Amino acid sequence: MKISDILATKQPTLSFEVFPPKTTEVYESVLQATNDIAALKPDFMSVTYGAGGGTRLYTTEIAQNIKNAGVPALAHLTCVGATKEGMKAHLADLKAAGIENILALRGDLPQGVENTDGWEFQHASELVAQIKECGDFCIGGACYPETHPEAKNSAEDIQNLKKKVDAGCSFLTTQMFFDNSIFFNYLYKIREAGIHVPIVAGIMPVTNAKQMERIYKLSQAFLPRRFVNLLDKYGDNPKAMRQAGIAYATDQIIDLLASGINNIHIYTMNKPGNAALLQSSLSEIVPSCKKEA
Repeated sequence: MKISDILATKQPTLSFEVFPPKTTEVYESVLQATNDIAALKPDFMSVTYGAGGGTRLYTTEIAQNIKNAGVPALAHLTCVGATKEGMKAHLADLKAAGIENILALRGDLPQGVENTDGWEFQHASELVAQIKECGDFCIGGACYPETHPEAKNSAEDIQNLKKKVDAGCSFLTTQMFFDNSIFFNYLYKIREAGIHVPIVAGIMPVTNAKQMERIYKLSQAFLPRRFVNLLDKYGDNPKAMRQAGIAYATDQIIDLLASGINNIHIYTMNKPGNAALLQSSLSEIVPSCKKEA
């Protein structure tokens, strides 16, 4: 099933993101975690793509496994350093695996690389156009409520986002954020810029303090004072931190849903227990979270 059709129902949705293994040695444990999350029957699941395409085969395998479990699968795809011919071959593999949904991303530049002159893909919008040429895929894109780190400013970032949508993105998923007011302000700006596709809000349940340190280094997301207080108070108590982190994410989600933001995507970090706790806390709010007794 295409993600665009799911989002078009206007019903609240909850989806989960998983990531493939970096090495063969941990493949089975990662596969088990993704199977456990798929067993929760979320509205859909996305599977990330390793830097430089390092886990591309695992991405396809896990996405296909999720689809076979009866959950719509969204395969991430990056184009950094890729060739058009190589991309056509990979898209053919995705099509053969029955994958209908792709999240089109440029991807992070390899460490030490600054000059990309001569690369066949410079931007995600070019990848979107390539995907459109290669099959009837539902294409999503990423967006950044706190501005893409490589953009000069918010206006330039939104202009680039508009190019992705005009190229064929039918929905957008946000980078994680911890302050809903930032998301609401961003949504107003992109709607004013003529971007009217569905926006899926990306939420990260932070369940340990070290995880937050890594997240902050990667995203530089703004951390509200009440979130910082939570980290300071419970960061040294793993059980309490997990409970508090899930509660904070749940509060964010309920506020978004109550404000008319119907589509929520959870960065689960391959943790079925956290996914299950979030579903349970939303069992009377999001239809797919309600489990039959």
